[in-house]
Amino acid sequence: MTFRLPVLSLGHGSPLNAIEDNFWSRSLAAMAPGLAKLPIRAVAVVSAHWWTRGTFVQASERPETIHDFGGFPQELFEVRYEVPGSPAIAGPLASDLGAKATEDWGLDHGAWSLLVHLFPKANIPVLQISLDATIPPKDHLALGKRLGAWREQGVLVLASGNATHNLRDAMLRFSEHPPKTPGWAASFDQDLAKALENRDEAWLLGALETPDGKMAHPSPDHWLPWLWAYGASDPADRLDFPVTGYDLGSLSMRSARWTAI
Repeated sequence: MTFRLPVLSLGHGSPLNAIEDNFWSRSLAAMAPGLAKLPIRAVAVVSAHWWTRGTFVQASERPETIHDFGGFPQELFEVRYEVPGSPAIAGPLASDLGAKATEDWGLDHGAWSLLVHLFPKANIPVLQISLDATIPPKDHLALGKRLGAWREQGVLVLASGNATHNLRDAMLRFSEHPPKTPGWAASFDQDLAKALENRDEAWLLGALETPDGKMAHPSPDHWLPWLWAYGASDPADRLDFPVTGYDLGSLSMRSARWTAI
């Protein structure tokens, strides 16, 4: 049997996690030694922060580090994740997805804020895949299934969003010490875990129409990477959750990992 690389769906939370020593950054760094042992040709990142009309695959030789945020310390804007791209993989992969290869993007913070910890040597080629805002959830899941075929060709699938992402609610919790986790966030997070364990596609595809889902994701950008990750996984994979918990009370940082047995 051909070796099948894992699928990761990781919460990226605040861009500050790229430079701070905290529980979230240490959790990511703990995964790095295991990843370094795998025969990875490239990492394909589906980030919540590349939101497009149509699906695109970043195909630059040296993807730019994009600082797609404001109001953070200068130290964060000075981060450069200088990693090679892989046009040789991006072109065929884009074709398989019915997407378009492009050099118009780089790596946004949904990608590099994770990669600096997972691959600190920046020696594994990275390509990023956009989220098409014009298609329904079922089409994102179907694209994830196509991407999953590349796991046997040395491509690690990395989805970057958050299991719950109501940023307005999270910002209101700055004054709480410690910030409280609202019932809707805890409920949606647990329902997600159960749906992934049971491979409940119906729940995943309809999750944002539920009352908890509407609170957890006022916009779908941080949710759709989960559909790509689930789609890229295989029923025979072993699923585990290497990271759980909440940042700012209501931002679930749950991570999922599907590993071929």
